[in-house]
This record gives sequence, C-alpha cells and structure tokens, in this order.
Amino acid sequence: MHTNIRNEYGTISIDNEVIARIAGLTATECYGIVGMAARNVRDGLIHLLKIDSLTKGVRLETKEDGLYVDLHVVVVYGTSIDAIAGALINNVKYKIEESVDIPVREINVYIEGVRVD
Repeated sequence: MHTNIRNEYGTISIDNEVIARIAGLTATECYGIVGMAARNVRDGLIHLLKIDSLTKGVRLETKEDGLYVDLHVVVVYGTSIDAIAGALINNVKYKIEESVDIPVREINVYIEGVRVD
C-alpha cells in the first residue's frame, strides 16, 4: 500500500513499508525498548524481531486525515511503562511527520513482553 502526497509539483508516492521502517527504527532507539515484537498467530508466542524485520511489529493505516500507527514492542523490566510509552509516541510521531510530512493522528502502543536482564 502507498501513501500519496500531492503538492504544486506533482504527486509523491511513499510505500507504507518505508514509513513502518522509520517507525520501527525510531522505536528501537527509545530508552526502555528492547525491540519490536511479532506474535505467532498459530501458537500465540511472541518473537523479538531482528533489525531486518522491524516492520512486522508496526501496523499502519492510512486515512484521509493522516496515519494511524500500532506499535508492538518488548520493554525492559523495571522501567515505567507509562513513561516509555509516552516517549515512544512522541518520538515516533515527530520522526514520521518530519520525514514524510504526513500528520500522525494516533499511535497505539502494545507491550507484548518484558525482558529481564
């Protein structure tokens, strides 16, 4: 799926995979985030994703008024989930809007697991 931006020079088409990669990379840079997560539907297990497949932990929906983003993450044990989620939302929203100039209307954070070091 593509997101299209129209301006006076023409149309720019951005693949949602690009936006999902920006969101995934930004999320993994946030304090308290171990990585992106994917759930195996068949057995219900959570898998921590490698850097190559970060986009599987991001779900995007493009609507007329902007982007709606779902992030599935694993956090570090002992940190404030509320603080981590707030920082994650702010950072991902800023980076997407700065990079592709599309308004982000909503970001939902799903904590799929906790890593104990």
